[in-house]
Amino acid sequence: MEWMRHNSFVDGDLFLWVSFSIPLYIFYLKYIKCATLLGAGGEEDPELTTCKHQCKLQQQYSKSEKQACMQSCDKYHEMKKEREREIEEEIRRRKEREMEEEKEKQKHHGEEEEEEEEENPFLFEDDDFETRFETEDGRVRVLDKFTKNSKLLRGIENFRLAILEAKGHTFVAPCHFDSEAVFFVVKGRATIGMVREDKTDRFNLEEGDIIRVPSGTPVYVVNREDNQKLFIAKLHMPLAIPGDFEAFYGPGGRDPESFLTGFSWEVLEAALKSPKEKLERLLKQQEKGGIFKISREHVQSLSKVKGGGIWPFKGQSSSGPFNIFKKSPIISNQYGRLFETNLDDDSHLKDLNLILSFANITNGSMTVPFYMTRATKIILVTGGKGYIEMVCPHVSSSSSRSHSQKSSPSYHGFRASLKPGVVFVVPTGHPFLIGASNKNNLQVLCFEVHAQGNRMLTFAGKRNIVKALNGEAKELAFNYPADKVDEIFSRDEDFFIPGPENYDPEEEEEEYYGHTYSA
Repeated sequence: MEWMRHNSFVDGDLFLWVSFSIPLYIFYLKYIKCATLLGAGGEEDPELTTCKHQCKLQQQYSKSEKQACMQSCDKYHEMKKEREREIEEEIRRRKEREMEEEKEKQKHHGEEEEEEEEENPFLFEDDDFETRFETEDGRVRVLDKFTKNSKLLRGIENFRLAILEAKGHTFVAPCHFDSEAVFFVVKGRATIGMVREDKTDRFNLEEGDIIRVPSGTPVYVVNREDNQKLFIAKLHMPLAIPGDFEAFYGPGGRDPESFLTGFSWEVLEAALKSPKEKLERLLKQQEKGGIFKISREHVQSLSKVKGGGIWPFKGQSSSGPFNIFKKSPIISNQYGRLFETNLDDDSHLKDLNLILSFANITNGSMTVPFYMTRATKIILVTGGKGYIEMVCPHVSSSSSRSHSQKSSPSYHGFRASLKPGVVFVVPTGHPFLIGASNKNNLQVLCFEVHAQGNRMLTFAGKRNIVKALNGEAKELAFNYPADKVDEIFSRDEDFFIPGPENYDPEEEEEEYYGHTYSA
C-alpha cells in the first residue's frame, strides 16, 4: 500500500510538473533544433537530460521517487520518440502517395493526349498506306480502307485512294481493275493508253488532267518526262468486292505475273494455238517489274497521239482527259483560288456521282468555316504545308454524354497538320476550314463523293448562311440585334480570307469604335 501511495504521489507530481514544463519543453525543442543545425549536441537528448535533472532537484522527493520520476522521463521520452517516428513515417507515406498520384496523373494525361492524337479517325498519313508493288523506278501505294480508322467513315467504305509514283521515262505495265477509277495528274506529264475492244486510245496528260478509267479497261502509263517524277492520284470504286480492288496483269510475264498463268496449259494451248514450250518462253520474258525504265525512243513513240486539242474540244473523245485548270476558278482572290469540275459539264464523271476540286491557298491565308450539304470530301495534300480544323458531334457525344447526360449535341474539334501525302476526310455536314502556313502556299486535291445536289455553305465571307438568315430568326437564335450579328459575320472577301497570323484585333477594335463614334 505504501508503495502504491508513493507511486500515485509521484505520478501526480510528475503530471503537474510536465504540465507546467510544456513552455520549457518548447524552448528546449527550439534549442535542440538550433544546436543540431550548428553541429552541437551530445549523445543523449537534451530534453531528456533536462527532465531527469528536474527530477533530481525536487527536494521533497525520496530517492525512490526521484528514480520513479526519471523512469517516467524515460517513458515519456520513448513515447515522444515513437510518436515522432510515426509522424515522420506518415509524412513519408503521404509524400510517396502524392508522388505516385502525380505520376499517375501525368501518365494518364499523356495517355489522353496520345489517345486523342491516335483516335483522330479522319486523318491518314504515310503509315496508313500499303505498298502494292515497288521497283527501283516507282511504286503504287494504296490507302487503307477508310473504315479501318473508324466506323464513322462507313459512308465511303467502298472507295479506295491510291498513289502512283514513277521516275522519268518509265513504263507502267498494262493491267485492268475490278473497279471504276478516276486518275488525276498531280505532277508531271504522262501518256495513258486505254485498250478498247479493237484499238488503243492514247492521251497525253499534264498536271491537272482528269481521266476516267472504266472497270475492266486495260490501261498503261508512260512518264514522258526525263528527269521529273510522275505522281498520279487514283480514286477507285470497287465493283466486285466492296471496299477492295485488284489489278489484273494480262500482258506481262513473271514480274508482274500474268493472270494467264493461272489457267491450265491445256486450255491456254487451245486458246492461243501455241504449244506449251512457246507459251512458257513468252510468259517468262518480263522480269523488270510493274514499273521500269524505257528508252527515249520508246517514250516518243508511245506519246504520239492522233488529233489535237483537249476534250470536249476537237481531237479527243468524251472518254478522254479533262483539265481542271483549263476552267476558270469558281472562287479567286489574293488569298486563294478554287477550281472545281461540274457534273453537268463533265459527263464522264456524272454517273459516278463524283466531283473533283483543287484549292491553292496563299501562305498565311485560310478558308472560311464551311460544310458540304451532301458530299464527303477526301482531301489529299499535294503541296505546301498548313492545317485543317473540323468539328464533329459523333466522337464526343458517345463519351461526354455518358458522363454528363447532355441532351444537346457536344462537339469535338479535330486539328491536324497538313503536308504532302497527308489525307483527311470530311464527312457530310461537318463544318471545317483549311489554312496555309505562313511560309508556304498550300495545295489540296479533293475527291467529293456523293456529289449530286451538293452545296457548299459558309459561315463567314461575302455570302454566308448566317447573313442569309432572316432578321427575326437571327435575333432569336443569338439573342442579339440582327444588325450587330451581320457586322460580325459579314466581310468583303469571299471564301478565302487572311489567316490567324494576319488578323490584327487592335485594328478591328479601332475600326469598330470608329464606327460607333461616327454613328
